[in-house]
Amino acid sequence: MHVVIMGCGRVGASLAAALERLGHEVAVIDKAQEAFRRLGSDFHGQQVLGMGFDRQVLIDAGIEKAGAFAAVSSGDNSNIISARVARENFGVEHVVARIYDPKRAAVYERLGIPTVATVPWTTDRFLRTLLPDGVASAWRDPSGNVAVLQLPLHEGWVGRSVNELQESTGARVAFIMRFGTPVLPDSKTVLQADDLVYVAARSGTVGDVTSTAARAPEEEA
Repeated sequence: MHVVIMGCGRVGASLAAALERLGHEVAVIDKAQEAFRRLGSDFHGQQVLGMGFDRQVLIDAGIEKAGAFAAVSSGDNSNIISARVARENFGVEHVVARIYDPKRAAVYERLGIPTVATVPWTTDRFLRTLLPDGVASAWRDPSGNVAVLQLPLHEGWVGRSVNELQESTGARVAFIMRFGTPVLPDSKTVLQADDLVYVAARSGTVGDVTSTAARAPEEEA
């Protein structure tokens, strides 16, 4: 597949190298000639100087035959504009844009452009490394407002219903991994020993959700 990358920073150069190793044909666009030094001498793809949202620059990079386009420059506006041009003007099937502002990411997703919100993604990667107990989110929406995370539970929750857990934590149980099989629970589903429980929660409440789940449930009066 022919892939066009807009932006030859560290991410763009790394992505280009990875795609070449997988056997894809790659063209990299950047407005600064010196940026192409990051590609190294082993890169055999195209190096196209110019703005990634310029129609002729995109054509020079082979956008008309491209199966994928990645906008990974340092500017949110440049990334989304170039991604929209690739999708809407040239009909590229697989398009993604890197976005630094998570609030913008949700807007761009509604326009049909998949985004990677850099700050929430990076935060989650650090949490996943620092907190090996699974508190880091397994998925986060592009706006960064909703996270799906594996929720470590106090052993006292065994035998309690999913509905009780949801009411106590304020989170929604998305699914349960039980003996390696995913289960979509209803409010009456009872939690079992060794269940891996994944919940959806608003990002600002994750700390409260995890701390509540880590405590024994309150006994009913």
